[in-house]
Amino acid sequence: MTLHLTDDQRAIQEMARRFAAERMLPNAARWDEQKHFPVDELREAAGLGFGGIYVREDVGGSGLGRLDAALIFEELAAGCTSTAAYISIHNMAAWMIDRFGNEEQRQRFLPKLCSMQHFASYCLTEPNAGSDAAALQTRAVDAGDHYVLNGTKAFISGGGRSDIYVCMVRTGDAGARGVSCLVVENGTPGLSFGAQERKLGWNSQPTAMVIFEDCKVPKANRIGAEGEGFKIAMSGLDGGRINIGACSLGAAKACLNITRDYVGQRKQFGQPIAGFQATQFKLADMATDLAAARLMIRNAAAMLDEKHPEATLYCAMAKRFATDAGFTICNDAMQLHGGYGYLKDYPIERYLRDARVHQILEGTNEIMRVIVSRSLLSGSFTE
Repeated sequence: MTLHLTDDQRAIQEMARRFAAERMLPNAARWDEQKHFPVDELREAAGLGFGGIYVREDVGGSGLGRLDAALIFEELAAGCTSTAAYISIHNMAAWMIDRFGNEEQRQRFLPKLCSMQHFASYCLTEPNAGSDAAALQTRAVDAGDHYVLNGTKAFISGGGRSDIYVCMVRTGDAGARGVSCLVVENGTPGLSFGAQERKLGWNSQPTAMVIFEDCKVPKANRIGAEGEGFKIAMSGLDGGRINIGACSLGAAKACLNITRDYVGQRKQFGQPIAGFQATQFKLADMATDLAAARLMIRNAAAMLDEKHPEATLYCAMAKRFATDAGFTICNDAMQLHGGYGYLKDYPIERYLRDARVHQILEGTNEIMRVIVSRSLLSGSFTE
């Protein structure tokens, strides 16, 4: 990985930064308070190319790389972490169709996804299959030219609002090899949704169970061959882990910048609290951890772009480190704000609430440690 961004990457980064500052940050508190899904702003973001960042250009995508995406999501998350994270999930679902779908599927689904005329959700987790994703039980029974689906997906971002649900379902025996990938379109008979979940954060994006009751899905909506679904799901998660780590960087960066300004103004014992060495050391640690996490995210993104054989390992490392560091930086920012940081009049508590779930989704950080330790103990991790 080169440590220096190209002129094009700096331009992309600046465009995302400007959009976040002008269209996301001024509205983020209201979106959070009102649990508002910002459709208009999302489509504006898509107009800048953020609806299909690494989807090919022939269907309206931007044709960018994973490092470009990491730059974009860090900047967007500094404006509204919750909304940026939804854009990440939408992009992950769109990429899976672009990468593994046939030409008819690409042309049918992707133009509207890239423009965000349609929204997408990624459906893997179930009530009894979280970290053990290969144990999913949603069953798709072969019925000629279609499948009949029965089961439930849990914690689905965009649930009840998305137009496209990229779902991992069981078409074969138990285990990873029995999983296939189907696109379920909103309005399909037998598709319904649970109540909107009441959450700690991520309030600008809807979250609900996705329920299949004798839901008929055409075989023309299967992405890849039968039995390839788990591989497709895991491939999508490599990029998703980089993106969600980048979203943690954005939240942490915003909190660090806000806190730097605050400690220069807040006075105690006759001087700004920035004059105390304890404050200075804490800020130094926050900035150092942010810089280290950023390097790990960008390195993993570059490895994914070049299809490095250990990209999955490095994506797991980067996701674990960046989401842990991001939340800690937000938490330290709240501590330096004292009681004011706990108030909704200040944005720190919103960034903290939104960043917390990043340590859980796209594979918990405990699962990231499993991935890393398996590589280490098997001898495949040599660096």
